[in-house]
Amino acid sequence: EKAKKDGSECEDWRWGPCVPNSKDCGLGYREGTCKDESKKLKCKIPCNWKKKFGADCKYKFESWGGCSAQTGVKTRSGILKKALYNAQCEEIVYVTKPCSSKIKSKSKAKKGKGKD
Repeated sequence: EKAKKDGSECEDWRWGPCVPNSKDCGLGYREGTCKDESKKLKCKIPCNWKKKFGADCKYKFESWGGCSAQTGVKTRSGILKKALYNAQCEEIVYVTKPCSSKIKSKSKAKKGKGKD
C-alpha cells in the first residue's frame, strides 16, 4: 500500500478556489478541508485565464463562428472537459470577441536586403 505523502488518512478532501497572492493571477494557494483537518496547497492562475469561468474549469472550445454584422462580435462555445478540485463548473459556456477589422497578411522579408 502507498503511504500518504502528508501523513493524512483522510480521502474526502474539499478544495476551495485558487486564491492569488496579489492581483487576480499568478502564484497563490488553495485551502482544503477534510473532517477536522485543513491544509493549503500552492497553486497558480495563468494570467490569460478566462476569469468568467474560473481557473479550475477546463473546456474544449469549438472554432470561432462567423462575424455578426449586427453586434460586431463572433462567438464560440466550450464543453466542460475537466473540473479540478471539485469546482462547480457550467457544462457549456459561450465566449465572444470583437471581429477583426483588418485582414492579417504575412509580409515577406526581402532577400538580400543591404547587400550590393
